Amino acid sequence: MGFLDISNVTKTYGNVEVLHRVDISVQEGEFLVLVGPSGCGKSTLLNMIAGLEGITSGDISINGRVVNGVHPSKRNIAMVFQSYALYPNMTVAQNMTFGLEMHGVPKPERDKALADVAKLLQIENLLDRKPGQLSGGQRQRVAMGRALVRDPDVFLFDEPLSNLDAKLRVDMRTEIKRLHENLKTTIVYVTHDQIEAMTLSTRIAVMYQGYVQQLGTPKEIYDKPANVYVATFMGSPAMNVVKAKVAMREGAPHALVTGHDGTDHALRFSQDNLAEWDGREILLGIRPEAITDPDGADRNSNNIVPITNRIEVIEPSGADTFVTMKLGGRDVIARMRADADVATGRDFTFAVNMEKAVAFDPATELRIQP
Repeated sequence: MGFLDISNVTKTYGNVEVLHRVDISVQEGEFLVLVGPSGCGKSTLLNMIAGLEGITSGDISINGRVVNGVHPSKRNIAMVFQSYALYPNMTVAQNMTFGLEMHGVPKPERDKALADVAKLLQIENLLDRKPGQLSGGQRQRVAMGRALVRDPDVFLFDEPLSNLDAKLRVDMRTEIKRLHENLKTTIVYVTHDQIEAMTLSTRIAVMYQGYVQQLGTPKEIYDKPANVYVATFMGSPAMNVVKAKVAMREGAPHALVTGHDGTDHALRFSQDNLAEWDGREILLGIRPEAITDPDGADRNSNNIVPITNRIEVIEPSGADTFVTMKLGGRDVIARMRADADVATGRDFTFAVNMEKAVAFDPATELRIQP
């Protein structure tokens, strides 16, 4: 049993089931991120936890109490919305304490909670202002402060940073991370941004078409994706996934992948169980950072395989240089050092870290377990 348990939960609109048997157990103090594209069901699930959407079947319990049918105001949750949802005619202080006032909390307790949270969020100088006088980042802090003063069992965040510009989004990510580490609160956070998911969470639920595709730590999701969808959704740039054939050479399984000129490159797997796939096609997955220049290769890896292939596109990005080549008939991105000696149209010897490679069954698109 977790602090927040979602047990075999489904959601149906008419004859259409949009959430399919979701099972997630969230421990007290955990930061769970629900991530996926628009329409995958993540916001619907968050609204069901909040009580804003009904449950078709299954149970949701918070702190040991089943809350199916319990009014949102009785669930002891606090929600931070994408739109901030601040009252324009109230000051920041009034916005933050309005919920406490409606619940009959005495004024001395309201004032203390307000002072503590305002100090935590560094917005003491904003308490007398109206929302219209605040920047987007300040409004988001106020929306977070309104949730924090209530000291709920669970905090729910619905894409709270999507209205902010890129730099402010990064700054607010840091603030939310710091808040969680200081307060050890239980958080369920919805986003479509996989960078937010990776940086904020203790665990991630990757959702697609109403199913939880994988539930795990950021490292598990990134290094051991359950299927091709998770592999290509999580990570920027996405994992390279190309067609390959398994061939046994010198007693070890190799992936044969076609280069730009039609010749096959043999990449030795570190994964021994692929011997049973000898002669069969697979999908080979390799992260861009596992394909680099020889000087930038991982010194701790015992399986760096050199391949020579033609460079098609170079994209400098400051700290890194991204290089595109053709492998297995698809564009494959390599992540190089900023000063890597590369040139478009030139043959180049890439270093491929096959310890980081994963294999997928092309029929099911599931990862082939080692």
